[in-house]
Amino acid sequence: MEKLLALEMVRVTEAAAIASARLMGRGDRHEADRVATESMRAAMDEIEMQGTIVIGEGERDEAPMLYIGEQVGMAGDAAPEIDIAVDPLEGTNLVATGSANAITVLAASERGGLVHAPDTYLEKLCVGPGAAGKVDIERPPAENVRLIAEALGRRTQDITVIILDRPRHTELIADVRGTGARIKLISDGDLSAAISCAVQGTGVHAVMGIGGAPEGVITAAAMRCLGGEIQARFRYRNDEERARGARMGHGDERRIYRTEDLASGEHLVFAATGVTPGDLLEGVRFFGGGARTHSLVMAYQTKTVRFVDTVHMFDRERPPSVRL
Repeated sequence: MEKLLALEMVRVTEAAAIASARLMGRGDRHEADRVATESMRAAMDEIEMQGTIVIGEGERDEAPMLYIGEQVGMAGDAAPEIDIAVDPLEGTNLVATGSANAITVLAASERGGLVHAPDTYLEKLCVGPGAAGKVDIERPPAENVRLIAEALGRRTQDITVIILDRPRHTELIADVRGTGARIKLISDGDLSAAISCAVQGTGVHAVMGIGGAPEGVITAAAMRCLGGEIQARFRYRNDEERARGARMGHGDERRIYRTEDLASGEHLVFAATGVTPGDLLEGVRFFGGGARTHSLVMAYQTKTVRFVDTVHMFDRERPPSVRL
């Protein structure tokens, strides 16, 4: 199942990336998100599966498609039952402004392998394989920075932490700065950042702070495949979110969710495609008659991580002017 899904799911993220990349720098984040969502939904319906969206664009009354609970795919008798978590466009503002690190992304698993999370916030601590099992979200941020440095055999001054640039992180930023560690503040895209900290050579060692809960579940799937770790706890913004979370089984705000709690599946697949150029993935590059995409696809059981460079030929009558 994993081998089939890995190949099929990257086609889904590629379709969404190409559609949204055409709107790069146009200043319309809503339209970029809309075309990514529609393209992702259409591509899913070409896959032989009984898919259920467990993390998506919101509740049914809030989203016209890819809403939580929506059925996708060609549901034949032999089609596998799949749970799917999607972010059709992580970084809508990044696309609107032509900024780096926008991606289209999804995670898939056998039924029940991805936690159902409300559209709220999670406090997150993400580290790569070298520091996995060595940190604790309940400890002060400064102590975790020192633990990461120790695990990686580095000085704290050589550790780079990514934090969303938000007023709520003022104290966190001050604490990390106090250790001498380097900080990269980002405007959007903590999912892409979390994946980067688990891939060697990116120069990123941790992600800290409060971000979207749906993105946290998708991050957990990637961390399972890469051997990294995410620790998280829910941070509700109001009583309505708190009540919705309780109905989903997440009423205890003190509970620490670890990687396997958020993505417990044994047949996990993760796929992402770059929309704008980034630290981990190239953006979509258009040429006469086609486009070129750069994707990352991972499978847990088969222990594979692939970077996929794809040339899409839209016009077969017009020879593509692309350099391979």
